[in-house]
Amino acid sequence: MRICDEQGCSDRPRNTQTFTPESPISATEELKIQQLTKVAEQDPRAAFDLGLRYFRGDGITRNSYQALTWMRHAAEHGDIDAQLAVGRFYLMGLEEMGSDPAEAESWLSMAAAKGNSEAQQLLKQAQEAKKNEIEYRKWLSLYRPSWYGYWHSGYHYRSYWRDSSWYFY
Repeated sequence: MRICDEQGCSDRPRNTQTFTPESPISATEELKIQQLTKVAEQDPRAAFDLGLRYFRGDGITRNSYQALTWMRHAAEHGDIDAQLAVGRFYLMGLEEMGSDPAEAESWLSMAAAKGNSEAQQLLKQAQEAKKNEIEYRKWLSLYRPSWYGYWHSGYHYRSYWRDSSWYFY
């Protein structure tokens, strides 16, 4: 079952009474994330990467709230990919957060206005979802499983760690 607590959200077996995270984050990974967080406060590219890392649990404990927070930060500072990602989060819903087609439409409109073709397609879905909730729920149940897989392969990091610093492509 899906449980969300101070450690983030994770799938846990129904027959367990307690939960121990798989493995603690190493000191090196913690340092990398601390430095990325510092950069992310000023650079939308880093905020996008940090949000994606929180969503995936890559070098950090998986946390959907932090994922959305950092993606929104990047999107609010004009990052097109982050605007698309936030629109997608709201269109599909994010773990314990339900979907919100009106909010999705707002973010997808920003990315679509800048010429993002995927945002233009999803914008149509968000607009349709506002008109017909029954059809939207059918669409959502059909596409949500593949959407989560897309986050792990369709979105790419823009930075890499080398020589004790983050570098951007």
